[in-house]
Amino acid sequence: MRVATYYNNQDIRIEERPIPSIGAGELLIKIRSTGICGSDIMEWYRVGKAPRILGHEIAGEIVGIGDGVKGYKEGDRVAASHHVPCYQCHYCQLGHHTLCDTLRTTNFDPGGFSEYVRLPAINVRHGVYRLPKELTFEEATFIEPLACVLRGQNKAGVRPGQTVLIIGSGIAGTLHLQLAKSRGAEKVVAVDLSDFRLETARNFGADAVYKATEDVATRLRELNDGRLADVVIVCTEAKPAILQALGCVERGGTVLFFALVSPDVVIPMPMNEIFWQKGATLMSSYAASPEDHHNSLKLIQDRKVNVQKMISHHLGLSEIGTGFQIMTKAQNSLKVVLDPAR
Repeated sequence: MRVATYYNNQDIRIEERPIPSIGAGELLIKIRSTGICGSDIMEWYRVGKAPRILGHEIAGEIVGIGDGVKGYKEGDRVAASHHVPCYQCHYCQLGHHTLCDTLRTTNFDPGGFSEYVRLPAINVRHGVYRLPKELTFEEATFIEPLACVLRGQNKAGVRPGQTVLIIGSGIAGTLHLQLAKSRGAEKVVAVDLSDFRLETARNFGADAVYKATEDVATRLRELNDGRLADVVIVCTEAKPAILQALGCVERGGTVLFFALVSPDVVIPMPMNEIFWQKGATLMSSYAASPEDHHNSLKLIQDRKVNVQKMISHHLGLSEIGTGFQIMTKAQNSLKVVLDPAR
C-alpha cells in the first residue's frame, strides 16, 4: 500500500509499505478520507519524531475483522480515534480521560496518511464510531477535531448569554465559532491576521471580526456595553495572541488555551490583575474522549456545525506535500482533506 512518510514540512515522501496484518480483537480500515490537522504542520512538534506516518483525522470502511470482534462487518463505514483512554486509572476515574497514560500510547498502525490502518484492540473497544448514511467520509474527518473543540468548550463552560472571543480563525477557531453559536453564545467575535480567514469567520456567523493588530479590547468594549469577553479561546501559538487574550477577558471570565504552544514560550503575566482584580480562570484542553467523539458526530449529523463548507481543498494522497504547503502558508485555505484513492 502507499503511505506518506513525514520527514519535515518540506519533505513528505510517498512510499510503499505492506498492508498491516491484524490480530485478535483488531480491525483493518481502508481509509477513504483523511484531514490534515493544524498540529500535523507544527514542525517543532513533529520533526523530532520523524520519519513517521502522521494523520489522525480518518474515516473509512472496515475490510478486515480480527478474531473475537463482535458487532462489525466488512463494509461498515466508520471513523476512529487514534488515542483512547483506559477508563480504569486514577485520571480516568476523575474524568480526566485525556490525561490518561494509556491514551498517549495508543495509535493507528500506521498513521492515517496511508491507504489502510490497523486498529489495535483497545481502539476497537473504545474508539470506533459508525457513520450514519447521510454523513460523507469527508465530513467524518471532522469528528476528531470537533470532539477536541467540544471538550474545550465544556471545560470552559461556554453557554447562552456569553460573549466569546476567538483568537485565531483557522480550522479550530472556525469550529469553536460554530459550536459557540450553536450553544447560544450571545456574541461570538473572531480575531486573525488574515483577511481571508476573517471573511470566512464572518460567513460562518461571527458577530464581529477584528484584525489582530487592532486594539481588540477597546473594540470589544464598544461592541459589548463596556464589557470584555466572558470566554476567550486562543487557537494560535503566537505569543502576542496569548498576551492579547489576557487583556481581553472580563471579570469572572475564562481564558481557554486551545492551541499547542512551543516549549520555549514563556509569558509574563500580571497575576494581581488576572486573578485578584478580574477573578479570571486560565485553563487548557488537550485531545478528546470517546464520549466527546460520539457527541461530535451527533453535532455534525444534526447539522449544528457545518463542516462541509470548511473544506477548502480536496487532494489525493500523492499531493500531500502540496497540502502541507497550503496549510503552512495559510494560502486562502481552511481545511485540506486527502483521498488516499487518488
